[in-house]
Amino acid sequence: VQLQAFGGGVVQAGGSLRLSCVASGLSFSTYAVGWFRQAPGKEREFVAAIGRSLGTIYYGDSAKGRFTISRDKTRNAVYLQMNSLNPEDTAVYHCAAKGTDYLLMNEDRYEYWGQGTLVTVSS
Repeated sequence: VQLQAFGGGVVQAGGSLRLSCVASGLSFSTYAVGWFRQAPGKEREFVAAIGRSLGTIYYGDSAKGRFTISRDKTRNAVYLQMNSLNPEDTAVYHCAAKGTDYLLMNEDRYEYWGQGTLVTVSS
């Protein structure tokens, strides 16, 4: 199983980016997917998650109203659309997958992790 996150880059404050997470060896139709981020010197933070069955969506406080998580089952991909970015959003963003919808905001419950993609927001 491999997860790959990509789409990061450098963007000015107020701009947008869309991150993608693709998987090989598992289907996002049967796995819940979460996005987490880790800024330099800080702990990993929950960003957003989408459940595997009903597609229930959760957002961390920093993402509410600005980020949107979505899933494309035909492409076996999950996306994180990020709008109104600010320098505090600068971090490495990881996607992760788990086989249940239990405690989606808890990073310890995820089975598989991608390598992360760096997002840098300049002021």
